[in-house]
Amino acid sequence: MQRIQRLDLPLATQQALDRKQANADAKRAAGGLNVEATWKAARQTKPIKTALGVLQTMAGKRQRCMYCGDSHGADIEHFRPKRHHPDRMFRWLNLLLCCTECGRLKGDSFPMADGMPLMVDPTAENPWQFLDFDPATGNIVARFDPATNDWTRKGTEIVKVLQLDGREAMAAGLQQTHRRLMGRVESALKDSPPDAITLAQALREADDHGLLGWYFSGSGQHEKPFASLRKNHPDVWQRLAGTIQSKNGS
Repeated sequence: MQRIQRLDLPLATQQALDRKQANADAKRAAGGLNVEATWKAARQTKPIKTALGVLQTMAGKRQRCMYCGDSHGADIEHFRPKRHHPDRMFRWLNLLLCCTECGRLKGDSFPMADGMPLMVDPTAENPWQFLDFDPATGNIVARFDPATNDWTRKGTEIVKVLQLDGREAMAAGLQQTHRRLMGRVESALKDSPPDAITLAQALREADDHGLLGWYFSGSGQHEKPFASLRKNHPDVWQRLAGTIQSKNGS
């Protein structure tokens, strides 16, 4: 999972979604809203297809799922499930792109505590504040928070809902990306100092699973050879961090 920069919809599309939401709200108030039928009918219309296209652009050229970052994003996902939150069925900020597996696992799940969501919205917050990557297993796990001396609550919940610590194919892909990214840094460290622009491009091209945020804003910054880059070339590190975080919308 990586931080995703949310783009604006074309004005005509945004207005069309607003009208669809207003119509759904009116039907709901009158007691006649069939959520699934309403969404199914709308799914074939131009505004929803346009919204899907913008989500695919947001997900990058590989169009990976915004939750797992591994599988292809197959369709629109409602962050707050439309069955329980029909008032957000056509709200742009509630729409994400997810794969079939994450969609199946999440379903209508939406854990909350004290009125706040425990799921992570990658377009609104940095997932690596709550999640960690284990290079030894390739699993995504909850991040440990020293301030509370416990695993982050959001990290724990999203790992449980999406089974991020038990999907073997995804773990293998993450490990492969991890090795590839380490190789890019090791190669760059042969130059002194490494060229930040060239390295940033190489890292982005090699990052199939959205791991760069883990190295530059998570505990991955302590992993070799990233730790060596950070210690021995702090100026290059800062330029890389700024470039990558800006690219990811952090």
